[in-house]
Amino acid sequence: MTDTQAAATPWLLVAECFGPTIQGEGPSTGRRASFLRLGACNLSCNWCDSGETWDASRFNLRETLTRRPVTELVDRLLEAAPGIVVITGGEPLLHQKRPGWITLLARLEAAGVDIEVETNGTLAPTPHTAAHVTRFNVSPKLAHAGDPEDKRIRPQALATLVATGRAAFKFVCRTEADVDQVAAHAHTHNLPPDTVWVMPEGTNTTELDTRLRVIADPAIAAGFNITGRLHVNAWGNEKGR
Repeated sequence: MTDTQAAATPWLLVAECFGPTIQGEGPSTGRRASFLRLGACNLSCNWCDSGETWDASRFNLRETLTRRPVTELVDRLLEAAPGIVVITGGEPLLHQKRPGWITLLARLEAAGVDIEVETNGTLAPTPHTAAHVTRFNVSPKLAHAGDPEDKRIRPQALATLVATGRAAFKFVCRTEADVDQVAAHAHTHNLPPDTVWVMPEGTNTTELDTRLRVIADPAIAAGFNITGRLHVNAWGNEKGR
């Protein structure tokens, strides 16, 4: 898209748009889905599986990210006849004040699909975003992600997400100590246990199975839900295709 076209047409900065596939994680696991992966992130997790959306030290972002018209994106997302459209990243809520974001939500809602937004929980949704999103899949990052706690845990943003009544909180864990961190965050930030999902970290089935055995019992004892990564089981990759 040229700069002139971008000025006249609502657009978003996109890494990829794909489907049909399934939602592989969290409360909608197994549902038929299309995915829109947006560029940019405000964190720098050291195990991030989507570095092409933000990490200029490893990727040429001029090649991995593209401005795309929202009308084109919506047509592609709905082409797969999904039950849900998942907007992921990067950090999607960095885009929520853009005209393209507002247009995207309006067109998806008009099409009658459920809209899920995957966010790291450091940014509060605007009232407009909160009114149009079916579920926020919130993944606050634990210490092993690498960023300092005051960067990756933002109490006011978490409180706003809880207040929507439509947030599921997914924590990536490797060890029993990680589950203890989840319990501490759930207590401190008033995350209802039945909205918390614990997921093993890993990009292949061996890693996922090994870590699931470690974290399952403590997660259940804490009152939390457990999720795997169904797309990794199905296709052996972390991106769901």
